[in-house]
Amino acid sequence: MCIVRPLTVEKRSDSPIIVPQSEYEKHGVEDPRIVKIDDLFYLTYTSYDGINALGTLTTSKDFKFWKNEGIIVPKISYEEFKLLSESEGLIPNKYRRYNEFQISHTGSVPVFLWDKNLIFFPRKINDKFNFIHRIRPEIQIVSIKNMKDLNSDFWQDYFLHFKDNILLSPKYDHESSYIGGGCPPIETEYGWLMIYHGVYDTVNSYVYNACAALLNLENPEKEISRLPLSAFQTRRRMGTEG
Repeated sequence: MCIVRPLTVEKRSDSPIIVPQSEYEKHGVEDPRIVKIDDLFYLTYTSYDGINALGTLTTSKDFKFWKNEGIIVPKISYEEFKLLSESEGLIPNKYRRYNEFQISHTGSVPVFLWDKNLIFFPRKINDKFNFIHRIRPEIQIVSIKNMKDLNSDFWQDYFLHFKDNILLSPKYDHESSYIGGGCPPIETEYGWLMIYHGVYDTVNSYVYNACAALLNLENPEKEISRLPLSAFQTRRRMGTEG
């Protein structure tokens, strides 16, 4: 039996926190996640310009005034990605499959790899910011001392060593197509609990599943364990479907 507990909304603003304001988000903003690190709120979301979907950051100290930090994930074409990361022999068919649009699109507007599911860990780890992002089909991780370090030199080195920055790859049948981040990682005494989504193909469409992994507290690049079943499969085995 699944018990759903009601929630009480204490206050609802008359206006949204984030609205499209720039060319790179003129077709919408979506998938927000928020954490508080020290005295600052970090709200991440995906901005969409009609062609490119990229992780974006805005910050606030009081939930009233927000500073748009812009797109903080790399703006990189598939060809640039291929050129940099193939030094590790890392361009199997899976990357090409999930970037067919970026490969085949023609036009005057630059086309970048879609980089979504931008999510910060809710505290600094070893005095560094850590965040995950997703270039399909895997989840990648970034660790930096200062936000200003996210420059072109950083990303060039990042993709030259791209294999080292892959946090999670599809492993089980229910996540065989691709995976992506969910809510911000949750700190527990056993490690960082990471809720993410796993996707697999069917004849009709993609099927999404809720999944969970545990990451090392002081070295989140290290995966401790992962549930071999999706949340739905677990409920069915326990007889608590619904």
